[in-house]
Amino acid sequence: MADDGPCGVFPVPEPKGVPAIVLAGGCFGTLEGKVAHGLVRGGDRFTVRAVVDHTLAGRDAGELVTGIATGVPIVSTVSEALMCAADATVAVVGYAPHGGRLTAELRELLRECATKGLDLVSGLHDYLSDDPELEDLVASKGSTITDVRRPPPPSRLRFWDGSVHSVRSTRVAVLGTDCGVGKRTTARLLTAELKSRGLTSELIYTGQTGWMQGGRYGIIFDSLMVDFAAGELEGAILACAADVDPDVMVIEGQAAMRRPGCSGGSTLMLSAAVSGVILQHAPGRCWFDGLAGLPSCRIPTLASEITLVEHFGVPVVAVALNLAEVAAGESHRVVAHCQADSGNRPVVDPVNDGVGAIAEAVAHLVPDRTR
Repeated sequence: MADDGPCGVFPVPEPKGVPAIVLAGGCFGTLEGKVAHGLVRGGDRFTVRAVVDHTLAGRDAGELVTGIATGVPIVSTVSEALMCAADATVAVVGYAPHGGRLTAELRELLRECATKGLDLVSGLHDYLSDDPELEDLVASKGSTITDVRRPPPPSRLRFWDGSVHSVRSTRVAVLGTDCGVGKRTTARLLTAELKSRGLTSELIYTGQTGWMQGGRYGIIFDSLMVDFAAGELEGAILACAADVDPDVMVIEGQAAMRRPGCSGGSTLMLSAAVSGVILQHAPGRCWFDGLAGLPSCRIPTLASEITLVEHFGVPVVAVALNLAEVAAGESHRVVAHCQADSGNRPVVDPVNDGVGAIAEAVAHLVPDRTR
């Protein structure tokens, strides 16, 4: 049977660390594998036991993502995955292409998982529960399908009403100059770093991976009707404030300020009423991912993006860099150039340098709540 999608609905208590296999289907190690990468990095909802990707079989998934072996093997088939992970009860789609379409290869992997009685979890825009064969297979095994991006009906969605301005928590948004630049990873690292410094903090997720990683509060922005996206984000912030009232809420950004077809930065920044922005940038890219050579699809300069954000009346307090597409010998020069473009703001590579400097900049935005 199909579970209701969690899109726009706050997560309910459930078992944590459910053993799972991740279906990458040839995308691991690429930008389209960002969901799989996030799940391998960690989370509370699932514990990844194995990754299915025939192109990288035999490698350690953690080593490819973080440089540190984690004992999560990459294997070629579902059968091999279940040999490594006999306790796995869930198969999670780790593929995140533009448009969220289901491929024939991935569908075959899902069909095999369904025949073995695994629950299926997918964040694709092609809903698995709309596939009659998959639905019948899952029903015959007493398993479930969770289409993370299936939105609730409009009657269950809220419209933005300004209540966010009553929330005491300092809100900061991690926005990006493109898709797939590491906004979610930086947001997670920042949330953890703030906690380590004695500031209560919560991540407000806005994408499918945030839910899959076990985020407590958030929405799935790109599956909501435009009229309700701002209101649902506001609702997540209000719920977080009512339950936790943290010092800081870190808002995960989506897409980019000026990317044609899927821009979302200004909506998130304004509807969350943020006090500051961390801007994530991939200096190794010249064009928006997947749009090379098209008119108006060259990525703007870092300096101009900072200026654009601040035209909305919100300061950019730090810059986070994704250097994955920068040659090792060029990194120092590229970082120096970004530092010059960013003025006096901290500029860091969160994965390799940590987010201490970003956390320090955010901490300066937090008022003394003991007064």
